[in-house]
Amino acid sequence: MPDTATPGLRMPSLAEAVPVWGRIAALSFGGPAGQIAVMHRILVEERRWISEDRFLHALNFCTLLPGPEAQQLATYVGWLMHGTRGGLVAGGLFVLPGLVAIMALSWIYALSGNVGVVAGLFFGLKAAVLAVVAEAVLRIGRRALKSAPMVALAAASFVALFLFDLPFPVIVLAAGFFGYLGGRAGLPQFRVGGGHGAAGAAKAGPYLLGDAELPQEREAPARTLLTAAIWGALWLLPVAAIVGLVGSGEVFGQIALFFSKMAMVTFGGAYAVLAYVAQQAVGHFGWLRPGEMLDGLGMAETTPGPLIMVTQFVGFLAAFRNPGGLPPLLAGTLGGLLTTWVTFAPCFLWIFVGAPYVERLRGDRALAGALSAITAAVVGVILNLAVWFALHTLFARLEPVAFGPIRLDLPVLASLDPWALLLALGALVAVFRFKAGVIPTLAACSAAGILLHLAGLAG
Repeated sequence: MPDTATPGLRMPSLAEAVPVWGRIAALSFGGPAGQIAVMHRILVEERRWISEDRFLHALNFCTLLPGPEAQQLATYVGWLMHGTRGGLVAGGLFVLPGLVAIMALSWIYALSGNVGVVAGLFFGLKAAVLAVVAEAVLRIGRRALKSAPMVALAAASFVALFLFDLPFPVIVLAAGFFGYLGGRAGLPQFRVGGGHGAAGAAKAGPYLLGDAELPQEREAPARTLLTAAIWGALWLLPVAAIVGLVGSGEVFGQIALFFSKMAMVTFGGAYAVLAYVAQQAVGHFGWLRPGEMLDGLGMAETTPGPLIMVTQFVGFLAAFRNPGGLPPLLAGTLGGLLTTWVTFAPCFLWIFVGAPYVERLRGDRALAGALSAITAAVVGVILNLAVWFALHTLFARLEPVAFGPIRLDLPVLASLDPWALLLALGALVAVFRFKAGVIPTLAACSAAGILLHLAGLAG
């Protein structure tokens, strides 16, 4: 039986929902895995606002879109509950803490030339984030991998990325194709949530937005065209105005054009495009020095918000170092804000235009199978990111090796950081053995990192 809303559950007003979205935003550490896990815990388990299958359906759609899937998922659920206003509140609040934190750290970085004690803070937070991401992989995996084909898709996705470095879009398309065939054939293993999880999900109800509930806003061609025109203008008119005012060769024109293009191709999340962004920012535009991209990634990894917020740091330094006639800090601030705008404005466009039609197709077996398979593949992607992050946190040096078509970076064992390992193990014990929350774990590890930095042992 599907989950359905009951009279005992009341739709909160938008004002009542704001503190909940603010809490989700404040806890959105650890990249997409941790952020999606936080949303699931609060929206599905605690608040009962949205059913398990509805949550996974929204996540599947957001995974297909360019841009940060966690922010788009928040926008989607906010739209489901309160229409466009709800999507703006949920998606906007999700970005706000990271915007403020990255901007403040960018100022410190630009003024001091290094992050000082903040380096110790980052050191401790990175170790804690390892535990948060590991817990998130298990949490999402338990809910998405409920049949042998789904487990196989997740494993194949991990191997394809970790050993063969296949492009993320290829993995998504392949998983979606197999899922489409399985769903069209009516195989229960390809239903959203897996083959044997439906009964358990049904017992978990009721939910405010169960499987039978309709969104506040429905699909309509006229509404779609108007929405696309409004958000397309909000995104692209500022770009056109800036390029027309300063030219495409000046830093603000370069930022507007480059990150607008990037917003349309960032499939697979931040990690999928970081190498490209770093290459262009360092080698082509000369905005950053080698190694500074990792400093920005450290900021984004250990502050709330999407990892793609690292681009704000890039835009800040680009304008700070090429201010034209503006004061450097003002130029940097404007450059960072411009980068954030052209990165996230398209996310609202994708959701507000596409979500009504995706909702209408929720009952399509073939589409449901494709989206369910994509979610399984994304578990493997998240696991790959977790391993990547662990290797770069625990080891100072990695050596690239190749065996035929296999390409991977192996850690140099002698470069193992014992303090990072100790903090990571402590965080894992806190999260898995003592069920410590995200904030206490992050706070304890950050304090330990600062102390180790002051003692000259780390950071």
